Amino acid sequence: MRFTRITTDPAQMGGVPCIRRLRIPVATVVGMVADGMSDLEILEAYPDLAADDIHEALRYAAEAVRERELPLTAP
Repeated sequence: MRFTRITTDPAQMGGVPCIRRLRIPVATVVGMVADGMSDLEILEAYPDLAADDIHEALRYAAEAVRERELPLTAP
């Protein structure tokens, strides 16, 4: 899978994956979605983002989870 809107740069934000070099980490966008924010609310909070940035951040996160096993605790 190719991601054209996700960038990493060791000299920026400690190398964490960001949206289009905007210093907006993918994790921030994914966290906002997880907190129940709508695309419109996210775009209002970060006017430099586009709806495609949000969708690619979610695809990137899904691929990252698919690549490794995360520890889960039993309820």
